[in-house]
Amino acid sequence: MQTISLASLKRTLSPTAVELAALPPLALYIHFPWCVQKCPYCDFNSHTQKGGLPEDEYIAALLADLESCLPSVWGRPVSTIFMGGGTPSLFSAGAIDTLLAGIRARIKLLPDAEITLEANPGTFEAEKFAGYRAAGVNRLSIGIQSLDDAKLKALGRIHGRDEALAAVEIAHRHFDNFNLDVMYALPEQTLAEALADIDAAIALAPPHLSAYHLTLEPNTLFHRYPPALPDDDLAADMQDAIEARLAAAGYQHYETSAFAKPGHRARHNVNYWQFGDYLGIGAGAHAKISFPDRITRQARYKQPGDYLARMAAGSAVQTEETLTRAQLPFEFMLNLLRLTDGFALSLYAERTGLPLPTVLPQLERACSEGLLEHDGDWVRPTDQGRRFLNTLLERFL
Repeated sequence: MQTISLASLKRTLSPTAVELAALPPLALYIHFPWCVQKCPYCDFNSHTQKGGLPEDEYIAALLADLESCLPSVWGRPVSTIFMGGGTPSLFSAGAIDTLLAGIRARIKLLPDAEITLEANPGTFEAEKFAGYRAAGVNRLSIGIQSLDDAKLKALGRIHGRDEALAAVEIAHRHFDNFNLDVMYALPEQTLAEALADIDAAIALAPPHLSAYHLTLEPNTLFHRYPPALPDDDLAADMQDAIEARLAAAGYQHYETSAFAKPGHRARHNVNYWQFGDYLGIGAGAHAKISFPDRITRQARYKQPGDYLARMAAGSAVQTEETLTRAQLPFEFMLNLLRLTDGFALSLYAERTGLPLPTVLPQLERACSEGLLEHDGDWVRPTDQGRRFLNTLLERFL
């Protein structure tokens, strides 16, 4: 007579229990919630700076937040750090140096770790680039959005074309690796204007370029007062033409909105898209942490004042949940199907702790509809699947 262990029985009965043979790579995300002003299209957790920044208090809170995470990741090395916002470049180079030194004292940071900081191209921020590099930042992500002054004004940006060009020049001087964010389908933008923008960005020779379609997100000024945007057909023409321009310039299109020269893919973001783990510290930061028997998510309080007060009291975690087995197929595909190269089928079991048959019917349906293609042990979105990504993802809900 076969006996069933108590551990096996618990896994069978629990809707959240999984079996991970190995834990995925671990990254660290750090959120800086302040901006000079809120852009009308932005739905990120960002708040207009009023008065001086509480640099010392916030850096101390971030390090205390990291310490509170350590018991859940003992012994696991961190391979990438990403400082996002908001506008992290509002913080001084000295504050970033203190933060990175404190991180190194608390966790095992791999010697070749990618350390990215998001930066605005304003003169005030660009002057700090050399200091960030000296502090240990080895990759910048610069939000130029456009190199057309009229479009920048329409987007509510506080910098102009000249400031953007100067910031990129300084970035080239201090960094071997940086990204430029560019947007298309902007208010009243023509195809010629979109291509002029992308050509101007290519001419700046960034190792990595992100090209985002402007969308009207809920709880933004643009959503309440929509500007005149290109229609869907024109936006699709822009996307096709931009992708062709970037391919011709030697950029590899490796994710929905990401293009990189060989060897310059954003390692931190690739970890997200491959359903890796990440600690999230700072106001509004999110985290995903795997354990041998479960996968959890956390979110911290969003308002900067609330976050600081909660950390002073011991913890700023607002919500924490363990993902159910029913949620995991969609959670996995939500990330992996953004990769244009697709993924090895073996990664599904490796990162979710679930056997492949739990998702095979959905994969087969998507293949039959022309949204996915299956090549041996590899699956990738078709051109149609990439264009209609939301339809593809719905197959896994």
